[in-house]
Amino acid sequence: MIVRIMGEGQVELDDAHLTELNKLDDGLLAAIQAGDEEGFRHTLGALLDSVRRLGEPLPDASLEPSELILPSPDASLAEVRAMLRDDGLIPG
Repeated sequence: MIVRIMGEGQVELDDAHLTELNKLDDGLLAAIQAGDEEGFRHTLGALLDSVRRLGEPLPDASLEPSELILPSPDASLAEVRAMLRDDGLIPG
């Protein structure tokens, strides 16, 4: 799966990591729904760090279609809320 972190670039991520990422996504969704800014910041950072750690960066010149787009680390709670689907940022 190709994942884009807005403002950073793309990584290739094995689908085997989706369970781990979905746990963080569930926490992010809960923090957003509760309006918990501190929890939101912490969980968004943990989610993005996990994607960076588990994924293989693609070259900057590569323009692969992204299957998943994640917000930048400095995105606001309102911006991320607007990106959400019913099941969060990560499907599943």
